[in-house]
Amino acid sequence: MKSFSMKKNLKNTFFKLLFVLLVFVFALPLFACAKGVDYTEYVSELRSNIFLAETDGFSLRIYSVKKESPYNSDGIAQPCNERTEIYLVAPQGDKNCQISFTVDGKTYGGEMSFDNVKAEYYYYCPLNTSVLNEIPIQITYGEKQVEFMAKSVLNADTLPPFDVLSLLLNAEKELFDSLTDKYGFAGEIYIRLIYEDAPYYYVGVIDRNGKITAFLINATSGKILAKRES
Repeated sequence: MKSFSMKKNLKNTFFKLLFVLLVFVFALPLFACAKGVDYTEYVSELRSNIFLAETDGFSLRIYSVKKESPYNSDGIAQPCNERTEIYLVAPQGDKNCQISFTVDGKTYGGEMSFDNVKAEYYYYCPLNTSVLNEIPIQITYGEKQVEFMAKSVLNADTLPPFDVLSLLLNAEKELFDSLTDKYGFAGEIYIRLIYEDAPYYYVGVIDRNGKITAFLINATSGKILAKRES
């Protein structure tokens, strides 16, 4: 009888352990969902630094960005690529323009293209310049040589872009909740550092129907200064 009782107890223990294991396995996806969504994974454009310089009638600005490829405002975030975008406003746009600069001992540059609509030269390259404070630039404009020291607009008080996103998530919980389910976030997010006498952030939330909810945010306090839907 004692042997039978021990076997019965072992059998009961086995089924209890099996039940606990099954509960854990089936509940695992629910626990995963409960952890929440990492909204940084849905950022399809991130401009995290801007460099500015002016001299002798020339105006230079440099953007450090990550952009999805292909670039499309369709509410679906794609993998992003690092790149540096350089724009030059010159006295005229009828001269050949060459650019050269060195980052971490490597030289970049080449011929700048001209945008007739914006009336400016531009040059792009696959380079991360987001953590730099300044970039020395050499421009050959026709026969003229122009030297720039482009300075970052960031300062010690400027919030990092993902900190701004975190503050926005708390302030606009209803908006983000409306686009979030157990499968993730049904949209994409643009975060662009902009500069108008001081740094600001533009944050755009684009849903799958192309609706954009845009925010202008103070880059120091994280306060929402304006909101617009289109």
